[in-house]
Amino acid sequence: MLSYYYVEWHMRELLAPILFYEDDWEAVAARKESVVYPAKKSEKAKNKANKKPTSDNFPVHSFQTLLDDLATIVKNTISTTIGSKSFVFEKITQPTAIQERAIDLLGISIICTQ
Repeated sequence: MLSYYYVEWHMRELLAPILFYEDDWEAVAARKESVVYPAKKSEKAKNKANKKPTSDNFPVHSFQTLLDDLATIVKNTISTTIGSKSFVFEKITQPTAIQERAIDLLGISIICTQ
């Protein structure tokens, strides 16, 4: 269970630019008055919360809605018969722009090679 939260924490940090999540920690640290008082949101985080698009003009997601969006990327197995020959191949669905941005931020590839 702990490893799940550890992976989620790292994913939230990497995906912060497109999530309702603070991603300008330098500005927050500069404005923090005391260790006791809660930190105030940066202007960047306030703009994401108020206007809803990111600085890249993508819609801002919660972590769960982004995972739901990424879950629509699937690998389809396609079989067809042409003439007397049967062919089977796999195709990964084309990611949307926000999905591509998330994949880039995570530093992963959806194409698996063996």
